[in-house]
Amino acid sequence: MIVAPSFLTADFSNLKAEIESISGAKWLHFDVMDGIFVPTATYDEKILSEVKNYSHQFFDCHLMISDPKQNIAKYAASGANLITFHYEAAQNEMFEIIELIKQKKCQVGVSIKPDTNPEVLFPYLNELDLILIMSVEPGKGGQKFIPESLDKIRFFAGLKKIEDYSYLIEVDGGINLATAKLVKAAGADVIVAGSYIISNADRNKIIEVLENV
Repeated sequence: MIVAPSFLTADFSNLKAEIESISGAKWLHFDVMDGIFVPTATYDEKILSEVKNYSHQFFDCHLMISDPKQNIAKYAASGANLITFHYEAAQNEMFEIIELIKQKKCQVGVSIKPDTNPEVLFPYLNELDLILIMSVEPGKGGQKFIPESLDKIRFFAGLKKIEDYSYLIEVDGGINLATAKLVKAAGADVIVAGSYIISNADRNKIIEVLENV
């Protein structure tokens, strides 16, 4: 599995060393929150530009913001390889935002919250590079994994197999060794892990373990 570490709980006063401590991961997950779509505010596109100076990882940028359309260009320009936005923030502009991300030469992801019916993504599945299933309520780290998320993973994994879609299935929230095994068995391709990785002394070792569950 692909492991995309979230560094939200890292020491931002020593960010270069913190990013280097998770350099074994192929992907790096950026949790962008605006304090409107979710209660917490984190950072903006400037953090991508900064981290780009000392990371060659794939930049997995998750926009938990209320107006993704107005922000796509600056995150693409700052180094995002994949831009994921929320269905709940863009219901009336889905195709427009998907096309805008593609125009910026980035891969396209769409995320849904735990209470959102997965069927809402039916019209867009052929356009997506990634579906991000939130297995906690977005907005803060350290929450417990919602077991019902496994049903959504199986749902999208089944559709992918039947219809030959090419999207990856990513899962974010409450990921540790035990839940990583569960989501892999359900059909996940990518896992986002934050506090579970950052709290470990040997972060690259735990990344390797998660990759091989």
